[in-house]
Amino acid sequence: MKITNLSKLIVAIFCLIFFNSCKNEEKQSGSSSEKVSTETASEEDKAEEAPVVLFFGTSLTAGLGLDTTEAYPALIQKKMDSLGMDYSVVNAGLSGETTASGLNRLDWVFKQNVDVLVIELGANDGLRGVSLKETKSNLEQIINTAREKNPEVKIILAGMQIPPNMGEEYTSEFRSLFPDLAEQYNLELIPFLLEGVAGDPKLNQEDGIHPTAEGQQILANNVWKVLKDDVQ
Repeated sequence: MKITNLSKLIVAIFCLIFFNSCKNEEKQSGSSSEKVSTETASEEDKAEEAPVVLFFGTSLTAGLGLDTTEAYPALIQKKMDSLGMDYSVVNAGLSGETTASGLNRLDWVFKQNVDVLVIELGANDGLRGVSLKETKSNLEQIINTAREKNPEVKIILAGMQIPPNMGEEYTSEFRSLFPDLAEQYNLELIPFLLEGVAGDPKLNQEDGIHPTAEGQQILANNVWKVLKDDVQ
């Protein structure tokens, strides 16, 4: 009988030790999980709080034919990261985008708060011979909508040019459209996004229109010259 009671006592002691050990592990595990969860939430909050630079454009912005990491918006993000600038870059470029289709996409574009908006639209309008009045009207609506969403938004307009296929008058008026809009709406202007790239076979893909990875680096430099003053 004594041996039986002793055995029961030993079993009871081991059970108590095991129970307390499990409780401590659960407590430590819970604390660790809470810590990881808190750190993750903190990082997410920080990312959400980072001001947004949104590039709203065509295949030139999307980086058609290249990896998205080679497109100039990604290069701008890399540049800002290297300078310790806490900004989040969004590439809202879409191949084939016109000012009309861009206008229809505004609800999606402005789902997030946009601090700096770079508009690279109009080239496809020009290549298709769209009425300059229509192109201007669409760009004006995009500008006004952006300011309605965020009155403090900084807007940069990328100037574009087209080959003289549509005639000298149309080509000239198209080129003037962007600086005229920039002046009218007090926007900052990238004089010509493709400066140093357009017409150079070495910097363009086989289609002669879309920049190579090296060409995109030049586009990034053209953009940065204007953008840097808005993200200091």
